[in-house]
Amino acid sequence: MTTKPFSERNGVARPATTRTAEVQPPTTRRARSAAEKLRILQEYDAYPVGSPERGAVLRRAGIYTSQISKWRKQRDHAAMTGLTPQRRGPKSSPRDPLVEEVEQLRKENARLQARLAQAETIIDVQKKVAQAVGAIGTFRKQPLSSAPPVAAGTSPVCVGTGIA
Repeated sequence: MTTKPFSERNGVARPATTRTAEVQPPTTRRARSAAEKLRILQEYDAYPVGSPERGAVLRRAGIYTSQISKWRKQRDHAAMTGLTPQRRGPKSSPRDPLVEEVEQLRKENARLQARLAQAETIIDVQKKVAQAVGAIGTFRKQPLSSAPPVAAGTSPVCVGTGIA
């Protein structure tokens, strides 16, 4: 009697899971320092064109010839600063100073509008008080400066309205 693989037991056909010896590349990118890039470039350029040692350098570093050419361009463009890794993703734009000034002016404008509304309210109240006091003055028959002498114990309001 021969033993059947697990996938064929009990009459149920199941796919056999096998592990492969294939090495999967890492999921994250490797960030190399400028010094490491320069060292790889120098080692690669030290061998003559077409020599198998160049391929060995590439395999050992885990890179392709296209990466070597990119690093050469970076090196030629900006020496060591061009070899430093660049941040990925959208670049942050510098803050515009006019935007800050506009925001500050808007806040100041809102503050001044509030003060203006408060001042207008105070002026309206003062007008109403003045009208109320002025209405009392219309009942006077004579101005107070030319009024006849007041008897002792008489209220000035009574004198101003003509009651006394």
